Amino acid sequence: MQNIETQRLELREYTLRDAPFIYKLMNSEGWLKNIGDRNIKTIEDAEAYMQKNYLSSYEKHGFGPFLVSIKETGEPIGSSGLYKRNNLEYPDVGFAFLSEFANQGYAYESTQAVMNYASEKLKLKTIVGITLPDNLASIKLLKKLGLAETGTYKYEDGEELLLFSN
Repeated sequence: MQNIETQRLELREYTLRDAPFIYKLMNSEGWLKNIGDRNIKTIEDAEAYMQKNYLSSYEKHGFGPFLVSIKETGEPIGSSGLYKRNNLEYPDVGFAFLSEFANQGYAYESTQAVMNYASEKLKLKTIVGITLPDNLASIKLLKKLGLAETGTYKYEDGEELLLFSN
């Protein structure tokens, strides 16, 4: 199991024990507005989603999302990691945090650590990012991480997103 530490945060691979947190995160206002409803209505739905999309990614690709928690307290606050989408050539970096932890630098701190991990440990040369055109906070963060807008990307549901790359 991979772990990453930053000055204030711990990042670790998810386990099924994290399903209650995933349920909370995926039903948060920010997730629903900026990422979309993944139809996670129960803890069991969260477990099934994690099995299909998170745990299988660790096995298949050697990477996936990380649970982000505050080092001092162990409190889970969000998610940051790498995703390999079927119709994207390169892995994309993704992040989501509970609203009470927004605007404190946690998304940048954790996602920068993920980018460093991808480059140094996984030897990935190209990382992309995708976001809604009106998600200004994510656009700002992707640019701060060194990614530049390179075009658009059609998500699996047909929604057109902005595409960023390093």
